[in-house]
Amino acid sequence: MDAIKCEAFIYSARLGSMTEAAEVLNYTQSGITRMINSLENEIGFPLFIRSKKGVSLTENGKEMMPVLTEIVNAHRNAKQAASDIRGIIKGTVTVGSYFSISAMIMPMVISQFKALFPGIKIRIQEGGNTEMAKWLNEGSVDCCFCAKPLDTVVCDWQPIFEDEMVVWLPKDHTMATKSSFPIKDLEQWSFIHTSPEQDTDQDRLISRFGLKMNEVYTTKDGFSTYNMVAAGLGISFNQRLISTQWNKSIVEIPFEPRQYVSLGIAVPSMEMTSPATKKFIDCIKMVTNSIKNGG
Repeated sequence: MDAIKCEAFIYSARLGSMTEAAEVLNYTQSGITRMINSLENEIGFPLFIRSKKGVSLTENGKEMMPVLTEIVNAHRNAKQAASDIRGIIKGTVTVGSYFSISAMIMPMVISQFKALFPGIKIRIQEGGNTEMAKWLNEGSVDCCFCAKPLDTVVCDWQPIFEDEMVVWLPKDHTMATKSSFPIKDLEQWSFIHTSPEQDTDQDRLISRFGLKMNEVYTTKDGFSTYNMVAAGLGISFNQRLISTQWNKSIVEIPFEPRQYVSLGIAVPSMEMTSPATKKFIDCIKMVTNSIKNGG
């Protein structure tokens, strides 16, 4: 079974569009369509439900996703291993990452990585813990830079960086001059929740302490939440690292007791991790060590 056709299937399913898959994979839309049609003929049943809005997987398509993903990964690993043996470093690494990590750390990582390995392509997929758990279970990413996945996620995880959780307050908030913020006091104020019910670090802390939040707004990303706090619409909290390069239009104070989140690298299987992915993970460790040491 042709790995290129399988990759066309995977990206069409992930993006919900053959047109978008064609753009990512540098094919024409008609080329992707022909590959999908050929794959369906080879398998013997439809993989997609097609509509004007795009494509979605049939039940049979959902069952085939992990099988076809395994074919693509095996093909990619074989190519990378062969290149490694020949001394030619090539390949593609698909990385799952938070929006905040993509904005703050990934540019530094990719810049250093491309200087060392210009022949390796990097694809970034942004999402939260729930989405990355799905990608890891599917094997549709090579690695994720994230908090430790839940036990239901089949992966290998190694911690590499610890970041403190801090409260975000408007500058004129009555607690803004305090040296710390009692966790239980979160219940007393209007709260802006980033990506609720997505197994975020916010969700985990709220659940761990059994908090009953006065949730007044929700957002999909930390930057929107940050600006809403700056506008005086409520309070929130997140990792300290996220807002390092933002405009400091709010006040950040630590929790009492202090709270930390461990960030690390998750891979579907360390044993099956490709040479290119291992090199990318090494580069992440190098950059995060520099950040920890104030570099």
